[in-house]
Amino acid sequence: MFVIKYRKIFYIISGILVGLSILSLIFWGLNFGIDFTGGSLLEVSYQNGLPQMSDLQSNLDKLQLGQYSIRPVGDTGYILRTKTLTEENRLAVIQALSSQSMTPEIKHFDSIGPILGEELRGKAVTSIVLVILAIVIFITFAFRKVSEPVSSWKYGLVAVIALLHDVIVPVGFFSIFGHFYGFEADTLFVTAILVILGFSVHDTIVVFDRTRENLRLNKEDNTKKPFDQIVGESISQTFTRSINTSLTVVLSLVVLYILGAEATHDFSLVMLVGVIAGTYSSIFIGSPLLVTLEKWQSRKK
Repeated sequence: MFVIKYRKIFYIISGILVGLSILSLIFWGLNFGIDFTGGSLLEVSYQNGLPQMSDLQSNLDKLQLGQYSIRPVGDTGYILRTKTLTEENRLAVIQALSSQSMTPEIKHFDSIGPILGEELRGKAVTSIVLVILAIVIFITFAFRKVSEPVSSWKYGLVAVIALLHDVIVPVGFFSIFGHFYGFEADTLFVTAILVILGFSVHDTIVVFDRTRENLRLNKEDNTKKPFDQIVGESISQTFTRSINTSLTVVLSLVVLYILGAEATHDFSLVMLVGVIAGTYSSIFIGSPLLVTLEKWQSRKK
């Protein structure tokens, strides 16, 4: 199987993607939304055309709100994110968003305090760590009877590496888009990461399970195939299924991104990147790493 034969090339590709993602996070970080930083969100719509954003920005600058972001929602409105607004500030902002005869209609207004935002950020990180830990425990238990030539705990180790890959790449991607296009990480972003973890590990376990079954058959039939050949055959047997499953999800996410509501755009984009990264790691990283570990183990012996 070419995946096993050229596994070092796929390692390099993943290394480059992960490296770029980490560099992006170091230099730019994530552009956290008010869910995590605290602040106010105001969504308005207009009935008779949409005023120029530059005019609204000029009006908002006069209020000295500090750092804020404003972006269009479809063809009829804007979303404004800013520091926590008092009632007086809120009325002033609504006035600033009015342009000549265009009076905005308030569609949504929400405020989150900084303490609550920090608490949510801590819980988000904790939830991701706990999910990864639970997945590792499950895989180690599920493959507890597989001890040769690779121990069951190493399946869990490989799964962790693949999951870290599947988290770092979309998070780094979102860091880049947040820096250049203003995308914000909110609670939907965390939800997307958790869904990606579940999808990715499902794909990884399918290949692992096929490897376990082929190892059993190899032992019963006494064919004595080398481990890399068994893993290669396992990938070949599940390759089409993995690609087809991921392709259907990708197509759905593309449609959701293009035709879905503005509120789901960032979510669908993170999911799209994560599903692609997860499919890649399940096929080209996870199982080949088992072969690499087995070869290192053989050299030591």
